[in-house]
Amino acid sequence: MNDFNPKLLILGGSGFIGRSLCEQLLRHLGGRARITVPTRRLSHAQAIQGLPGLTVVQADVHDSARLQSLVEGQDIVINLIAILQGSEAQFERAHVQLPTRLAQACTAAGVRRLIHVSALGVQDDAPSRYLRSKTRGEAVLQSAGLELTLLRPSVVFGAADRFVNLFAKLQALFPVMPLAGAGVRFQPVWVEDVARALVACVLDKTTIGQVYELAGPQVLSLAEVVRMAGRYSGHARPVLPLPGPLAWAQAVMMEMMPGEPLMSRDNLASMKIPNVASGRLPDLATLGIQAQSMAAVLPTYLGASEGCARLDRLRRKSGR
Repeated sequence: MNDFNPKLLILGGSGFIGRSLCEQLLRHLGGRARITVPTRRLSHAQAIQGLPGLTVVQADVHDSARLQSLVEGQDIVINLIAILQGSEAQFERAHVQLPTRLAQACTAAGVRRLIHVSALGVQDDAPSRYLRSKTRGEAVLQSAGLELTLLRPSVVFGAADRFVNLFAKLQALFPVMPLAGAGVRFQPVWVEDVARALVACVLDKTTIGQVYELAGPQVLSLAEVVRMAGRYSGHARPVLPLPGPLAWAQAVMMEMMPGEPLMSRDNLASMKIPNVASGRLPDLATLGIQAQSMAAVLPTYLGASEGCARLDRLRRKSGR
């Protein structure tokens, strides 16, 4: 492995999963890795700009010519770009058109190896725009003739997530938590385990052609996730499950608020499918990774200073 000196392009490398991935790649490969991370704004990549062996460039990856120039000369391309909210056109642009351009750029540049992060629940007749667009994006890449690996994570949690942290903050503000989709089942996966899976795919060529389901060891309802967020953050509140019509009305109101909505009707539609692994595909254990549970990890970052020390111990124990 000492003669493995890859040049990697990571689309979405400045994001939530990307930051953990860049850190872990450099930890495993050290100065042997040369990583390029494009970003629309350099300010978005402040957390990784100081990492050795990593170059951040300002670029619009949706521009075909610019994307082509980024792909040229790379050994491996990793695509992490995704959106959770948006119109049909926005989902199509992020999840279908970008993979199409990326496949074309890789083919033109002679870059064979592509690792793509998709999502659990992809299927042609999925109930949401998000999942249907993710399905079409996978199909584009699978037909491109590349050395492709697909990763399908459940909802990803971690110290900088916009999932558990959001519910923790809301419970600090409100006396009760009205909750749409309270009974929906998830199998949350720690961001560090997702990053480890990506590193394993970079290092191991036998992952080419495989589809991996990335999920944690616990299956939890959304209500259980919210209660854990409240308990470990010290702001536990009663959870009030909302029936379908009220959940729909809540999502409509949230969509009308400024900024990215906390919940959309498309999010509700996605939750019609349990966000859990099928058990029919390779998983984290197949990659040699012992998944950490939400119950084990949440106290490490929702519990302030003591939690930070516990998180450091957990990472060292896991060899991160």
